[in-house]
Amino acid sequence: MKKVISKILAVALAAMMAVSMTACGGGSSTAASTAGSTAATSAAGGSAALTFAWWGNQVRNERTQAALDLYTEQNPGITFDGQFSEWADYWTKLATASAAHNLPDLVQMDYKYLAQYVENGLLLDLQPYVDNGTLDVSGISESILDSGRIGDGLYAICIGVNAPAMLYNKTLLDEYGIKVKDNMTMDEFIALSKEVYEKTGYKTDAGYGGGENFIDYTIRSQGQELCNNDGTAFGVSSAEDFEPYFAIYENGIKEGWMLGSEIYAERTVGTVEQSPLVYGSSPDTMSWCYFAYSNQLSAYQAAADASNITIGLSTWPAQNPQLADYLKPGQFISATVDSKNPDEAVKLIDWWTNSLECNQVLLAERGIPASATVAEELNPQLDEMTQKASDFVNNVVAKNCSTISPAAPESSTPLLDMYDQLQEAVCYGQLSAKDAAAQLFEQGNAVLAG
Repeated sequence: MKKVISKILAVALAAMMAVSMTACGGGSSTAASTAGSTAATSAAGGSAALTFAWWGNQVRNERTQAALDLYTEQNPGITFDGQFSEWADYWTKLATASAAHNLPDLVQMDYKYLAQYVENGLLLDLQPYVDNGTLDVSGISESILDSGRIGDGLYAICIGVNAPAMLYNKTLLDEYGIKVKDNMTMDEFIALSKEVYEKTGYKTDAGYGGGENFIDYTIRSQGQELCNNDGTAFGVSSAEDFEPYFAIYENGIKEGWMLGSEIYAERTVGTVEQSPLVYGSSPDTMSWCYFAYSNQLSAYQAAADASNITIGLSTWPAQNPQLADYLKPGQFISATVDSKNPDEAVKLIDWWTNSLECNQVLLAERGIPASATVAEELNPQLDEMTQKASDFVNNVVAKNCSTISPAAPESSTPLLDMYDQLQEAVCYGQLSAKDAAAQLFEQGNAVLAG
């Protein structure tokens, strides 16, 4: 799905260069593509009609609209045309609207597409509004604030934070007196994996099928980036830089503590209900851990409830945990250059970011609020698992991480399958870690170079 949407967006954004810049009118109230920025009046009372587009499910739709209604109640004269779509439709419609310079005033933005929208001159630079005090970002950590920056500009404010999280069977490990610490080095994690296997028979599932994320994490831990700045080559200097990633699987399989790929032969990789962490009939078919993200904790705990398992969470292991770990923006909110009321649009962003009342309506559905102050005040009103994830993000990861890497360039899309295929080949013993690293370096650089 990610590859399909990426291609659709690339085509649509390219098409905008050939489309007349004359704005088109009309459209459905639920389609981001046809909903241009509603013409607003500039009455003395500061009235304005703003359009706001987002993707999501019904729960998100209801909470978002309720929050917008609350803003209107508190700010008479400011009204909203809320427009929502499913993920795939959203990006197609938004790209079409951008071609006609008929974008909504406010859009929900994803990290993957942020740079593309900025490069095409579609998003408003919010830094001047920070400088003049309209937009207060003092409660947001620099690492997560920087994720919305492109060059010298600030084009997006995070509206939901999560982080890489190793979920684990706390019930099992507690039974055997095995402790899990945060910010483990890779050597500590391997030692823990061996201990768990020797005492319980349960094996380790370390990022299987999620090569794009874990290989990036491993490279960050080495003080490097997966891709260079312009996306024309890997950011590492040699194939040897990839070997530590593949060696985790090669050594784990040989030594017996790593779960074999055959476990997934009849399962869907990435499906919560079929994850070896919560699904299986014996230690031979299950794992004690799974590499996920903090906002997935609730889903995994729900799947584990049937087996009376309590899920714990810790950080992913890394050679250098502080270099590797990061806060991840679940979604952003951005104002567009097509807005006829940019000042009012930015005021909404400020309220969304800093209002406890707003977030009491949203209830962290998009992730933990970016403002640490709001997150702390909201925490007692969240369910147990969301509180647990919030504490993890703010008290474990935020204190020991680095700014997230730039979003993967469009040129890297063909590499997504390559990461997982080479990982699988190592797990099946078809390639050594050294050979897999060499293939990735040679073939991946050729793909990126075009």
